[in-house]
This record gives sequence, C-alpha cells and structure tokens, in this order.
Amino acid sequence: MGFRCYKIKTLTEGIKLKIVVLEAASLGKNIELDHLKKLGDVVVYQTTTENQVSERIADADIIVVNKVQLNSSNLGKSTNLKLITATSTGVNFVDLAYVNSRGIKVANIKGYSTQSVAQHTLTLLLCLMEKLNYYYNYVKSKKYVDDISGEYYNVNYHEIYGKTWGIVGMGAIGKKVAELATAFGAHVIYYSVSGQNRSEVYERVDLDTLLTDSDIISIHTPLNDKSMKLFTYESFKKMKPSAIFINVARGAIVDEYGLKKALQEGIISAAGIDVFCHEPMNSDCPLLSITDGTKLVMTPHIGWASVESRQRSIDEIQYNIEAFLRGKDRNIVQ
Repeated sequence: MGFRCYKIKTLTEGIKLKIVVLEAASLGKNIELDHLKKLGDVVVYQTTTENQVSERIADADIIVVNKVQLNSSNLGKSTNLKLITATSTGVNFVDLAYVNSRGIKVANIKGYSTQSVAQHTLTLLLCLMEKLNYYYNYVKSKKYVDDISGEYYNVNYHEIYGKTWGIVGMGAIGKKVAELATAFGAHVIYYSVSGQNRSEVYERVDLDTLLTDSDIISIHTPLNDKSMKLFTYESFKKMKPSAIFINVARGAIVDEYGLKKALQEGIISAAGIDVFCHEPMNSDCPLLSITDGTKLVMTPHIGWASVESRQRSIDEIQYNIEAFLRGKDRNIVQ
C-alpha cells in the first residue's frame, strides 16, 4: 500500500492544516512519515507526556497519537483541533465524551496488525510449548557437547495437534489465530466477550467451558468494561494444570498478581505475555519476579509491530486524514 498521488479537494481549500504527530517513537525509526507531509504541515515529536500535550497541539488541526491520555485538561486550549487519529484500534486513552462535546472527531485504524499479532501469538505458544528457552540454554551452556546422558529428554514438550485451543475474541485477529490453530490440528473453541463477533466455523462456548476445556487459551478481545480483569486467579484455578495462556490483547484484561500466583503454584503450566497493565512496564510489575523461561515468556508489546504492520498503520492514518479532508467519515469512533 503506497501513497495515492492525486489532488485532494479539502474542506478547507487553500488552507494548509497543521498535523502534529505526538508519539512517533511508538512506530519505530524505520517507518516513513513523509506521506503525511503531502496532507499538511507536519510536526513530529518522538515522545510526548500528558503534561506536554497542551503546548504541543495549541494550534494543531489534526493530531496523530498512540497512547498518551487526551482529555479536557490538555485539549482545552486547542481551539483549531478537528481530528484525532490513533495509531491503534483501541482509543481508550481519549476522553470520548469530552471530544464529542467539542465536535472533535476521533478515528482509529483497523486490520493493519492482524497478520503480525496472529504470528506473534503462535510464536509465544511455540516457545513455551516446545520449551525453547530450556533447550537453547542447554546447548548454549555446552551441556550438549559429547552428551550421551539424554538428560534433555526429561523436559517434555508437546504437540499442538489434537489439543483444544480456546480463543477469547473472534474478531479479525481471533479468526486468523483460529486458522493457524486449525492448520496445526487443534480443535478451536471460542468465547465472545461482547457477543457480537461470531463464527459459523468454530464452536462458541461460555467462558467457564473455555476455561475448563482448553489446553491453550489466547486473548484477542478489546479492553472495555466487560473484559477488564476478565482473567483472575479464580479464572486460572478453573484451567487445566497443563494449560498455556497467551495474552496479546491488553494487559488490564488480566490480573497480573493472579497470573503470577497461578504460575508460582503450578495452577497453569505457562504463560506468554506481550501486554501489561502499565506500559512501559513498571519496575514493580509482579510478573518480573518469575524468572523461569519455561513458565513465562514476556515481550514488550511487540506483537503488532512487524515492519509491514507498522507501515500499514501509517497508510491507514493517511487514508483517515484524506477522508476527513473530503468531509467523509472513515474509522470514526463514537
């Protein structure tokens, strides 16, 4: 997907709008932003704190944002602001009631990270299921040199084939993960938090059934009032001791203290976590106390961020702004 070269007839013909990118670092240094410069005067900040927002967007018409909190305290003086476009699908960092009262539109982006997140889900699972950290360290430590003991066979790994894979959230990412799971020979069941996203291909179950029957559970649902702290210590107690848990959605869907306790007590086998309640992670995150790489693998919210996915995100932002300049709503969140 590249920039489409044609003249844009805008709502503000003859006026060059100011576009402020508040958190370019969240997209990576190797992602090209030049396309946005053809849509207006672009000012790019690598990072922005909540306290810096007000000054930086004082005369902005459009802002591009990742996760810094936007509310009445830092948007109040921005009288020119017309559009906020997020570099993500979730926009829970925006006070929608306030911006709607101001007539400021909020757009998100969709579908850009489906392939990347699904691939990362599978990567975390395979790392845990095949005990790759253990085997890597076994070879790296030179224990395998001239080794005839077969000690490494005492650490078992299992196949995905024949397992039950429970998916929470059957949107685009959930469906892609279900395809991958099926390709490996797993039986897929799913639970829809909202009840809106459904599939005729896979078996829909209630949450308790998903917890008790699944060998693998992966999370692909948005964070909202229904999914907040959906997985607690009590939830993990309903799961199989051999179960592997993967969260690549949002950190606050899981009670991190409950997950820590479940892993320490062997209530579940292992977890792969790409998202956290606080991002970047706080130094007191309870999961940091678990150092066994066969029990817990953590990545820094990188599942969405393949090079291809990040470039698609910029393309989607570009298309959102183009649509807005034509007076069209594209990916507008109410």
